[in-house]
Amino acid sequence: MDGQKTAAKAPQVTYKRVLLKISGEALMGDQGYGLHPPTVSRIASEVKAVHDLGVEICMVIGGGNIFRGLQGAAQGMERTTADYMGMLATVMNALAMQAALEALGIHTRVISAIPMDQVCEPYIRRRAVRHLEKKRVCIFAAGTGNPYFTTDTAATLRANEMGCEAIFKGTKVDGVYDKDPKKHDDAKRYDTVSYDEVLQKHLGVMDASAIALARENNKPIIVFSLDEPGGFRGILAGEGTYTIVKG
Repeated sequence: MDGQKTAAKAPQVTYKRVLLKISGEALMGDQGYGLHPPTVSRIASEVKAVHDLGVEICMVIGGGNIFRGLQGAAQGMERTTADYMGMLATVMNALAMQAALEALGIHTRVISAIPMDQVCEPYIRRRAVRHLEKKRVCIFAAGTGNPYFTTDTAATLRANEMGCEAIFKGTKVDGVYDKDPKKHDDAKRYDTVSYDEVLQKHLGVMDASAIALARENNKPIIVFSLDEPGGFRGILAGEGTYTIVKG
């Protein structure tokens, strides 16, 4: 019976390999700073639900809950140093997520663009692809390894390199709106929006370089609410509320 159920579910999966991008702030819970372990565990369980469908998953997590390079630079710190500090923050978040996923029985690899062999693997594309083929979750840390690039750009870059079919951007709202839905009751949600429209209207899905890179490689970006229980899995099964950014 279990085999029949699995066979029935398999055709419903929209994508076979995806990248999930979440902000560092998503790991804070209701705190104003740092990591909130129950929130990390909840997000890990959302990832497990998708992994259980047989979907291959990459992740990129921001570092804004610990340190944000732009804020450091705004306070007088040299930008390159501030950005490297932000990259190290993403490694800490990636290790926390790895621990939460492995507690759920999901084999996970943290892969850093800045080599630090004692705690995670260096980024080698072919090795990372092999991990995905073996159904391991790959968490890409330290951004692109270069200052002046955000984790949004890193997510789009890794999605292209890994051959992901879509980028899932987990946020606090259930899609892309024409204005902030928390401030405006008449805000309208887009079901579909083009890359060019996102750039022209400054819709704030991702930064401009990330959107441009996704557009060049025709990589759809699906924006959904990470606070909606089962939302990530629901979209993979063809359900749920979200906005898709595409050509």
